[in-house]
Amino acid sequence: MGDLVDDEISGRRGVVTDVRGDAVWVLRPECGPGQWMSRQPMSLTVVTPREEMRGRL
Repeated sequence: MGDLVDDEISGRRGVVTDVRGDAVWVLRPECGPGQWMSRQPMSLTVVTPREEMRGRL
């Protein structure tokens, strides 16, 4: 959790906020409100790992 990822399916970039089981990843926009879910984690590509995100957000 905390990684900035590109979601290939939705065409959006977001931060992973939760992983529910092995099947549902919850993401929020990099900036602004809202959230969405991805049921296909293989479509998520890490842009910035959480360790590097700490200084950005």
